[in-house]
This record gives sequence, C-alpha cells and structure tokens, in this order.
Amino acid sequence: MNQQLNHQEYPMANREYKDRLFRLVFQKKEDLLSLYNAVNGTSYEDPDDLEVNTLENVLYLSMKNDVSFLIGADLNLYEHQSTYNPNMPMRGLLYFSKLYETHIDRLEINIYSSAAKTFPFPQHIVFYNGTKEEPDRQILRLSDLFSPSQTGKEPCLECTTLMLNINYGHNQALMEKCRRLEEYAIFVETVRSYHREDLPLETAIGLAIDNCIHRGVLKDILIQQRAEVVQMVLETFDQEKYEKAMKQEGYEDGYQAGEAHGYQAGEADGLKRLIHILQDLRLSKDEILEKIQESYALTYEDAKACLENYWDM
Repeated sequence: MNQQLNHQEYPMANREYKDRLFRLVFQKKEDLLSLYNAVNGTSYEDPDDLEVNTLENVLYLSMKNDVSFLIGADLNLYEHQSTYNPNMPMRGLLYFSKLYETHIDRLEINIYSSAAKTFPFPQHIVFYNGTKEEPDRQILRLSDLFSPSQTGKEPCLECTTLMLNINYGHNQALMEKCRRLEEYAIFVETVRSYHREDLPLETAIGLAIDNCIHRGVLKDILIQQRAEVVQMVLETFDQEKYEKAMKQEGYEDGYQAGEAHGYQAGEADGLKRLIHILQDLRLSKDEILEKIQESYALTYEDAKACLENYWDM
C-alpha cells in the first residue's frame, strides 16, 4: 500500500493528545521492522519490505508480497496509549472498516460475487505504558462493550485488541527481541524515577536524557533531537496529570454511575480545583471551557459562568 492514507477518510485517533515520542523512537524502518518481527514472531530482514502509513497517531503496517496489488497478508494497526482505554476494540472496528472499504474500492473487489474473496488478516495492537498497573498481555473484546442481550443471543460483531504492557520490567521476552522498545521503556522509567524525587519536571527530563545518553539508551535521538524530546515528554506528563485530575474528581465515573446531580451537591469545589489545575497546565480559556463542559455536561453558558467565577488571576 504505497499511497498515503487520507486522514479525512478515517476516524480520528485520540484527538486530545497524540503521543509523538513513540513514533519518533520508531521513525526508522529498521526499528519498526524489529518491532514488527518481535510482535509477530517473524524474521523479516529487509526494511524496504515494510509498508508504513499512519492514521493520526496509529501506525498501519503490512508486508509486501509476491502479488504487488495486494496490501499484504497482514493488516496491522499499532497504537500507543499512556492511559488504559477499554474502548479500543470499537476504535479498531472503525479503523478496520474504513481500511477494508478502501481496499475493496481500490482493488475493485466484487463482494457481491458468488466466489469467496480473500482479505488481509487484521490485527490491532496497543502498546500501553501508563502508570496504572496492568498485566503484560490482555485481550480487550468489542463484545464486552455491548449491552446485554435480552434473549441470550451472541453478538454478530466481534473485534479484539491485544494490549501489551511496555513499561520497564514487563514483557521481558518481547523486549529482548526488540532492543529499541526496551530502550524506550528504560527512558520513560528513568524520567519517572527522577520525577518521583520531587524534581521539577523539566529538570527530571534533562537528567534522564543525560543518564540515558551515558548508558547508550536512545542515544541517537536524545543527542540529535534533544529539544524536541523534552517538549514531547512535557506534553506526555501534562496529559497524564490532566487525566489523573479528572479521575480523582470522579467526573467520568460519577456521571456513568448516575451521579450527575453531584454538581449541585458539592462538586463546585471539584470544578474549581479542575479549573485551577488546567490553568497550571497552561491551557487557554477556550480549551478549559471546552473541557469543563465535557466533564460536567454543562451548557456553554453555565460553563462560561463557572469559568468566570473560579478563574485564578
């Protein structure tokens, strides 16, 4: 699949935040091929055999084969997540439906024919490195997201996502097969280790970069693109801080549990704290306005009034 995918045709992947660091680490084809081989248990050697496209922050990978007009034997979607998201299978379904639609149109496959057609084998893999403890491997199923059947029937749709924990110390066998992935895990853990010492985040990042360069970990990127890496890690930790604040206040869980009345029952203090946290993250007024609307299901007018009341000058 040599043509660049049109972002307009595909579902947006994680609109709030794109983890560019993971993609930067695997920007070279030889590193991506190593990751591909480690995950799939293959031993491809020619990086030029790897087809690479991106759907926002999702990597779409396939291998060339003898029939040049086919996308490839496998259709792989690789995605990085710094927070646990049980809805990944639904996102995978949306990605794959668009990819198959494009594949069918591009190759003019007649799906109304009486003859069975062959399609690329799909795999959706999420590389997880959030701070919430998760197992090395787990399968997320689309069917677990459906409302229970009133008649005991099985759903006609299924899509599975393999989530791999790539925090340092997890998935040792996978790390041994892909040194680049292990170095990425070491770097992230080194940043977190320094940050746990109550050092300013930017100081912690600088020390982690110096430490990893000295140890030969991601040395090429950390030397050549140091400033860009610092900015990416700052964005990563800002996003994690925002998401933790959301969960600590119980915004999403509270609404799902039917506690929407909580705003009148004392959540004003939580709303005030959220606004101040988002200010600390240097979000603009418009961005904060949008987030508190989403978090509390407020109208634009109510959210604007709250913002004016609690804005910390």
